[in-house]
Formats: sequence, structure tokens, C-alpha cells
Amino acid sequence: MNICLFCGTFNPIHNAHLRMAQYVLRKFNFEKVIFIPACIPPHKTVQGGTSEQRFEMVKLAIEGHKGFEVSDIEFRLGQTSYTYFTILELQKIYGTGEKFNFIIGTDAFEKIESWYEVDKLKMLVKFIVSRREDDCNLARFDYLREKGFDFDFTNLAFYDISSTELRDKIACGESISNLVPQKVEDYIVENGLYR
Repeated sequence: MNICLFCGTFNPIHNAHLRMAQYVLRKFNFEKVIFIPACIPPHKTVQGGTSEQRFEMVKLAIEGHKGFEVSDIEFRLGQTSYTYFTILELQKIYGTGEKFNFIIGTDAFEKIESWYEVDKLKMLVKFIVSRREDDCNLARFDYLREKGFDFDFTNLAFYDISSTELRDKIACGESISNLVPQKVEDYIVENGLYR
């Protein structure tokens, strides 16, 4: 299957997300990268924007990017956004038994064994893992291969932006204009998010 999934809270989406998606799209010759904002994230308490606002920011961020798409599948499911259920629904839509490619950061991947139904999930996806820290020791993930996880690492250099940092900057009245797309910044300002 020539698509890649990019699930996340995206609170807010920022340039590092877009940079990673663009890199993966080109590096692996995917037809498209599908952004899937979580409706009800299982591992995070969402601070700031509503689920609908986070979804709208993703839509704005990817406008005009060929090969990018956004899906509201987790909103339509209307339940806690467990990746396992999302993948099962996507299998119905795409009608395939092939694995889905799935972008994930090293910070999330090191906690992958705590994910819901992970033993079933790992049979359904191939993880494309991006570095979320400098001098990342990738060997620390070798044991996951032995446990049946299918994954590759990207070679894209770490780009230090986090949504938490962005929310803090906005709360302090600092500019984020070089860290998010202009349309996303305008949306944040217009809706008074993260103040």
C-alpha cells in the first residue's frame, strides 16, 4: 500500500510535522501521507484547542501540499483514539491486507509496548521512526525487532520543535511565526488559543 499514516494530537501542528511528512513522502515514494488528528487521545490530556480546532489547524497547514491529506476517521469513530481501532477501520476503507506505513517519533516509539492491543497492532503496521532527540541511540530499539515489530528509521536530522513548547511561547506572548504555517498562526490568534 503506497500511503503513509501520520497520527497525532497536533496541538498545534507545526513545521517539524510538515517537514517529516514531506521527507517521508519523497524518501519512500509514497502516493500520499494521511494526517489523522486524534479526537480523544488515550495517552495525553489535551490542553488548549478543542478536537475540532486541532483538526482545522491540520487542514490549514496542509493546504496546497501535494500528497498530503487529512482524515477525520477518529472523529467518526467517536471513541478514545486507539491506533489499533483506527487501523482496523482503515483496512475496511482501503480493502487491503497489507501493512500500513506509520510515522512515529522515537519518544512515542519507546513507549509502544504500552499501546492498546500492541501485539495485534504490530502485525498491521510498519513504523517509520523519526528521531526526537539529538545523538539518538537507535540500538536501544533493537529488542523491539526481536519482538516482531517492523520498523525503519528516517535519516532526517532532528528538528527541535514541540507542541508543548509552542503552547508555552503563545501563553507568554512570544512569536511562533517561524515555527508554524502562517494560516495556522492566524487561526491560533483569531481563536485566542493557548492564551
